[in-house]
Amino acid sequence: MTAVESHSLTNGTEMGTDKEQPAAAAAAAPQLSATNINQKVVKAEYAVRGEIVRSAQLIEKDLQAGRRQFPFSKVVWCNIGNPQLLGQKPITYVRQVLCLCEYPQLLEHPQVGSLFPSDVIKRAKVFLSDIPGGVGAYSDSAGTLVLRRQIAAALERRDGWPADPEELYMTDGASPAVHYMMEMLIRKPTDAFLVPIPQYPLYSATLVLYGGQLVPYELAEEAGWGLDTRDLQAALESAQAKGLCVRGLVVINPGNPTGQCLSKDNQQDVVQFCEQQNLVLMADEVYQVNIYAKNRTFHSFKQVVRELSSSCKLVSLHSTSKGVVGECGRRGGYMEVTNFPADVHDQLLKLASINLCPNISGQICCTLMMTPPEPEEPSYELYVQERDEVLDSLARRAATVVAAFNQLEGVSCNDAEGALYAFPRIRLPAGAAEAAAAMGKPADWLYCSELLDATGIVVVPGSGFGQKAGTLHFRCTILPPEEDLEDVVQLLGIFHEKFLAKYGGLS
Repeated sequence: MTAVESHSLTNGTEMGTDKEQPAAAAAAAPQLSATNINQKVVKAEYAVRGEIVRSAQLIEKDLQAGRRQFPFSKVVWCNIGNPQLLGQKPITYVRQVLCLCEYPQLLEHPQVGSLFPSDVIKRAKVFLSDIPGGVGAYSDSAGTLVLRRQIAAALERRDGWPADPEELYMTDGASPAVHYMMEMLIRKPTDAFLVPIPQYPLYSATLVLYGGQLVPYELAEEAGWGLDTRDLQAALESAQAKGLCVRGLVVINPGNPTGQCLSKDNQQDVVQFCEQQNLVLMADEVYQVNIYAKNRTFHSFKQVVRELSSSCKLVSLHSTSKGVVGECGRRGGYMEVTNFPADVHDQLLKLASINLCPNISGQICCTLMMTPPEPEEPSYELYVQERDEVLDSLARRAATVVAAFNQLEGVSCNDAEGALYAFPRIRLPAGAAEAAAAMGKPADWLYCSELLDATGIVVVPGSGFGQKAGTLHFRCTILPPEEDLEDVVQLLGIFHEKFLAKYGGLS
């Protein structure tokens, strides 16, 4: 008897008799529509690719097809941290190693030694010899062991503390790690996470998808988007008073969309808070290389946890999409899981196994990001040149964008200490708020929508990230090339002046 037959027998007849149970009335399947799919999917929102971005995509198609006339010649994508889309060049060393891994036959070419540096050839051969089946085969669900070992060694060099490759899970970018943790930790509708406001909308969206609650803690804009653990305590107590069980805390450092970098003292306070409250600390550290403020240094939460000898449960996220690598489309990343019990590791590995494995090219790219050429290797000089050019240019662009915003009437913008964005606060006329309300939209959405229509510049309303009541913002990347950036800020300034005048000006 098959399992299906056994299931039918025990559910359709009495055991040991031939008497059939009454058949339940069959319900006809409804016609598929958004009203009868999982409503958590419908309710989830992801502002950085939301309504304004979809409008921009349609405009770009019309521009390319010549179907409509616009007061601009191209769409400028300032909505998302997608460096290579806006002209950032790939790192040569990374692409060369990936090239040989993707097409190993090149290693047999008689001219390979003149086409590629010797360290690139050596690195590719090591990868190919230690990755069973190469880039086209499945790997271990947690990621290829040889790559996890190399990343673990890099983390030891970064933090000064041991790293265990068995606590590393390679992921397709950082986002799947967030999904894994939310899916595993959210058990019921009263489970919740503390999330910064403003926040990256991945966190609010995944909480909706998995049926959890977002408990906001507001960053202090007047203090450079600082994080105060007293605010964490107040938010936690408020949530508990409402019957919520807070399972974890999200910290984004450097901040997205706010660009602030936490001090080590501040990080220590956060770790101690999480340890005292038994919260899982989810540290989003994908912008750890993107720090421009001279008085700021990145310290990983893993380093802080180890220095404090803390038992804090920590999940650290990193990605190839940012930094100087900017390989968004490769979908490479990892999470390091610290102080988790073995039985929870087993369940986490099971979740990863359901997806079989992260893509191998992304795993290699992530390993190369963490283990660039050494000073004695042939590729080192060019790598350092390319790395420094990217970081120096980003620092100049961050300063240019922030300065431009601060010159606009009714606009104030904190320094972008790190990451890839500015998050200016804007005051808008009462007439704009009334016009937006008539459309059922917040006023910053109206501002961003009209900015797109007038200039082709795509930015994201602050309401998509969450913001303190009574304030309005938008997020703009600092990624447009330097030669284009002056035009971008000039266009935005002209639009801003016209927008204020259109809706009655500021009082």
